[in-house]
Amino acid sequence: MSKAFKAIKVTDNVYWVGAIDWGIRDFHGYLTERGTTYNAFLVMADKITLIDTVKPPFQSELLGRISSVVDPRDIDYVVSNHAEMDHSGSLVGVIEAVQPEKVFASSMGCKHLQEHFHLDREIVAVKDGESLSLGNLGLTFLETRMLHWPDNMFSYMPEEKLLFSQDAFGMHLATSERFADEIDESLLEYEGSKYYANILLPMSALVTKLIKKVGELNLPIEIIACDHGPIWRQDLDKIIGWYAKWAEQKPTNKAVVVFDTMWFSTAKMAEAIAEGLMAGGAQPKLMPLKSNHRSNVATEILDAGALVVGSPTLNNNMYPTVADLLTYLKGLKPKNLVGAAFGSYGWSGEAVGQVRGMMEEMKIDLVDEGLRIKFVPNDDALKQCFDLGLRVAEKTRGLLEAA
Repeated sequence: MSKAFKAIKVTDNVYWVGAIDWGIRDFHGYLTERGTTYNAFLVMADKITLIDTVKPPFQSELLGRISSVVDPRDIDYVVSNHAEMDHSGSLVGVIEAVQPEKVFASSMGCKHLQEHFHLDREIVAVKDGESLSLGNLGLTFLETRMLHWPDNMFSYMPEEKLLFSQDAFGMHLATSERFADEIDESLLEYEGSKYYANILLPMSALVTKLIKKVGELNLPIEIIACDHGPIWRQDLDKIIGWYAKWAEQKPTNKAVVVFDTMWFSTAKMAEAIAEGLMAGGAQPKLMPLKSNHRSNVATEILDAGALVVGSPTLNNNMYPTVADLLTYLKGLKPKNLVGAAFGSYGWSGEAVGQVRGMMEEMKIDLVDEGLRIKFVPNDDALKQCFDLGLRVAEKTRGLLEAA
């Protein structure tokens, strides 16, 4: 265990002992341009407890930070709030190094951990609302199923007014700072929204219910210790308010125009559509897929009112990058969007219909059957594109008025 790694005090009894992943750029299809952290927490109670572990390559960093506070073999309990490998990947190694008295997880967490690791020891299942005594301190467990896996749970420490929130209220952000109040707010909001849009968006209804449930429990919370990104110890209403807003998916007059192009004909169409959107009072954001990752598109859609998708036809199909994007977005289940499909083609032109079909499956309210232009758009064709932008802007206004 390296002595180079040091724990960071969160409270008198709780230490951050996680790992910083400066280099990661892909998190199952999500572009993590600023890296991430895998947060784990050491509770120095009568029963010394480790909350979560880290991704397997960072096990030595975790153990090194722990050893800067206490001999890892003195740990009595390990709590696994989530079985996904970025939080449980080091669990087997930690169990071997620590030999804890007990390991705790939710009932689904026990099942998932056994299916991951085929452990030869029991994982103790805890129920929603159940409390665990650590001697002078305690933990209360709150199941948060499907936020974002079936096994997720929170652990709440009443003595410290501290919520170990697992994946909720986190973000993929590697920094030297451990606390949100040490980081620029605009960066926190952007990375928080990107995390929400790409991880939690499909579970928005459950997020709303969870925020309500925590409020009804009336738990005094002064610290939110999430498992990715910075710890919140001030202005907790800020991150909770952002989550409430993002879960609502209330549309705005922003229109995301996303497309790919082979010989720039579809790109010319996109530019003319954007002009029509602006003339109609919408705020277009053009996102050519040659320079915009799918996860950044998903982030922009989070607070948009319209999605307009363009694709040329290649081998009787939509362009591969467009198919990739729509497959990704379909899984995220964005709501409250109007939209349209468009594209240039040469001799067959199936792409626009395919794009329209996927957008219909996503329950996007389309303005028409889609706009197909053969080869290079002339002035008349570009006028059709402009008019399409106007119609999308008009329909977006109607959506905003109804919201």
